[in-house]
Amino acid sequence: MAAVLEEHGILNQHLIDPEICIRCNTCEATCPVNAITHDDNNYVVRADVCNGCMACISPCPTGSIDNWRRVPAGKAYSIEEQFGWDVLPAPLPEETLPAAPGVAEPVAAAAPPPAEPVLRSAEWGAAVPPWSAARAFTNLYGPKNAVSATVVGNYNCTEAGFESETHHIVLDFGSMPFPVLEGQSIGVIPPGSDALGKPHVARQYSVASPRNGERPGYNNLALTVKRVTQDHQGHAVRGIASNYLCDARVGDTVRVIGPFGHSFLMPNHPRSHIVMVCTGTGSAPMRAMTEWRRRLRASGKFEGGKLMLFFGARSQQELPYFGPLQNLPKDFIDIHLAYSRTPGMPRRYVQDLMHERAADLAALLRDGNTHIYVCGLKSMEEGVVLALRNVAEGAGLHWETLGATLKREGRLHLETY
Repeated sequence: MAAVLEEHGILNQHLIDPEICIRCNTCEATCPVNAITHDDNNYVVRADVCNGCMACISPCPTGSIDNWRRVPAGKAYSIEEQFGWDVLPAPLPEETLPAAPGVAEPVAAAAPPPAEPVLRSAEWGAAVPPWSAARAFTNLYGPKNAVSATVVGNYNCTEAGFESETHHIVLDFGSMPFPVLEGQSIGVIPPGSDALGKPHVARQYSVASPRNGERPGYNNLALTVKRVTQDHQGHAVRGIASNYLCDARVGDTVRVIGPFGHSFLMPNHPRSHIVMVCTGTGSAPMRAMTEWRRRLRASGKFEGGKLMLFFGARSQQELPYFGPLQNLPKDFIDIHLAYSRTPGMPRRYVQDLMHERAADLAALLRDGNTHIYVCGLKSMEEGVVLALRNVAEGAGLHWETLGATLKREGRLHLETY
């Protein structure tokens, strides 16, 4: 059952704090036993499924996942109760909990978890940053002390005239400290209330600019935001935060919390290689890393390693930053683009391109200075990790050993949603 039976009849129930959760879906995507679910209000943990494996703890950007309450084993908080919470319940007084008997009765064994698939991709993602990563500041601002930022730029970074559009939005924090690193994210709180009359919760967006600002030397950052007009089933919807941001005008103020993320960070040591695999707005942290390396290269003070990018979109018109990508020097970054919905052309995905470049990828996988970053839709994750495994084993590398090393050393990072 949920977490641990510390004493006979007492359950240490795993709960998520709704006050600081930013509904980023990281916990649900990471949980290996599908114990976490959500509705329009909260993310919650099923007490009858959670096995206390702790896999969801490290990836959570806010720490909202790391909460526990001691309750009588037969009176665990139901998911219906958790869906209705705005705050966590106070701990129960110890005197209301069952007293431990002199001799504890054996606890029934938990039901075995479902059979594992051939490849559980999320298990290979690192929870620690590279050894040379810069120090990340996190959780400086929460929902109760959100900071205001001013919109100083907003433009469509996909081809105009198409239904799908993605905006590049620049926020300036003025004199308020808001340090971010490439790979971190922020939360944006849309104004207004939901259908239940509750204030909107924050939505998470990856930072698309390098550590010294979208404009070097300024206290600003950029986001890559796709205007959401339909759900995953193709039904028409209007994304609250995405449309709010895409419609924002220069001079508008936006409430921001964060920053978040302490592991999806780039290496900073010389000759370190970076392999980036992304789809859609998953390009945001890749743009940040690429731009920081480009600025270092221009300064002449840093000897960078290889950069390789595998970038997927439905079509060229829907691929963010297509124009700027074409202007990057070929000796600076090795770019490969995959389109899955080009009329008259076969569907191609990032993992297809990875297989095509197997020889180059294998050489990088052999190098201890190589760091791999994957960001985009959850549906891409398994295919990408499987491609890495196939490339490694095709080159005579043992994936179980290599994958474990990449994870342990903070060199394979997965951030999917």
